[in-house]
Parts: sequence; C-alpha cells; structure tokens
Amino acid sequence: MTSRSLIGGHVSVTGGLAKGGLAYMADIGAEMIQVFVTNPRGWALAEGRPDQDAKLAESGVDTFVHVPYLVNFGSPNPETLANSIAVLRHTLRRGAAIGAKGVVVHTGSAVSQPRDDAMSQLHEHLLPLLDEIPDGGPDVLLEPMAGQGAMLCATVQDIEPYLAALDWHPRAGICLDTCHAFAAGHDLTGEEELRETFDLLHKLAEGRLKLIHANDSKDACGSKKDRHENIGAGLIGSAPFAALMRHPAVAGVPICIETPGKADKHRADIELLKSLRDGG
Repeated sequence: MTSRSLIGGHVSVTGGLAKGGLAYMADIGAEMIQVFVTNPRGWALAEGRPDQDAKLAESGVDTFVHVPYLVNFGSPNPETLANSIAVLRHTLRRGAAIGAKGVVVHTGSAVSQPRDDAMSQLHEHLLPLLDEIPDGGPDVLLEPMAGQGAMLCATVQDIEPYLAALDWHPRAGICLDTCHAFAAGHDLTGEEELRETFDLLHKLAEGRLKLIHANDSKDACGSKKDRHENIGAGLIGSAPFAALMRHPAVAGVPICIETPGKADKHRADIELLKSLRDGG
C-alpha cells in the first residue's frame, strides 16, 4: 500500500460488473471502485456472470463490494439473522471471485433487543464467517453507522467493543463513512477535531482502516441522520477532506464517494477530491 490514496466511487454495474462497472469508472475518472453484486435492497443471492467476474478480477482495479442494506447481525428477528448470514457468506464468495479487497457490511442495530444480546449474536454468527475467509479473500470491512435508533456502532469509541465482540479477528477491518461519523457527533469541520478523531481511530484500530466513504452531510454534526451530500455542498465542506487525506492513519487508504446524483456529479466530486489530495 502506497501513501497516496486512490480516489473513486460506487459505480453502476448495468450491463455487467466489468462491462458496466469499468465503463462507469472511466467515465467519472475513478481510480478504484465499489460495487453491489446482489440487489442492495433484497435478499436474493444473485450468482452473477463468471465471464464478467473474471474480467473484473483480471483488470487489476482495486474493488470493494457493499452488502445489501438489509443485513443486520444484531437483529432479534431469526429470519433477518439467517438471511444476513447467507448474504454475507455469498458476498464474500463473490468478492473473492472478482478479486475484491474488502466486503463492506453495516455494523447493524439491536432493534428491540438488549444491546448485550445483539453483541453476543455478533460473536456467535459473524465471527465464524470471518474464520471462513480463505487466504487471498476479501476482508470484512465494518462500517459504523450514523447513530440513529439502537445502532451497535456509530462513534469511533464504539469500534473497540465491536471488535472485541469479534475477538479482534485479523480479517475484521474498518470502513469509515465521513457523513456517518459527522452525524454520530464527530465534528470534522475543524482540523484539530478531525485530527483527534483519526488519532483515536488509529489508536483503537491500528492498521484496520481499509476504506473511507467520502460523503458530505446534509445535516448537522450530531444529527444522527444519514443523508449524504456532494463534496463541499454540505455541512462538512470540502476543506476537511484535504486535512483527512493528510492524516497518517489515512495514508494509502482508498477513498470512495457515495454521493447523490449521476455521472456528472460523481465526476465533479472525484475531481475535487483529487485536487485536494494533490494540493491543487
């Protein structure tokens, strides 16, 4: 891993993972990509197309996969838990087939059950999936949430007990979303506050930060609202992203936008982040 962070985005895969995904990547000027390999809002286990999987793997592009939004290892609903296990196992297999570096999964919510019970479920059901990952397969990247409801992990401080529930497994990494962190109460608008946040992240999860979702926020710090905005158009602003990329904990960590709009907006966000990274 070099100290220069690749900057890219979540891409459309219409037409196939390679045919659609790599074309969209080129269109928006991305240096890395994130994709869905199944319906992001359903439980169906899409098998995909081996030819497309192979082409994406052979491309050498740094690729990450995001699991569907329904996955929740803290849910008290047995059906949701069973489906979450099946979907993550399937996504890890597909991720290995396309040469993905990581599979991003939201850290989930206890919903209506006690937090301790939900954390026990992580140990019982998520930990075995980490053990199943073969050498060369993608890491599981845990994405803290914005803090709404009974979320199990939102602030940087929440990461420590979450990783402890997974026995600090070496295949458990972190994907930090800037909008989520801001909504959860981390003020990223000041350079000192941003530095303190990433210093703490490095202390609690040294070497585990594998991906950053770079998103501005439509809502205020501490709002607990997960509403992404284009870079510089929200309440975080553009300058903090330059400071973020200068922090030692972020050196070489890929940065992926998940911002609103279509290709023109995504292209502008990526160009702005590249400019901030390169000192323009």
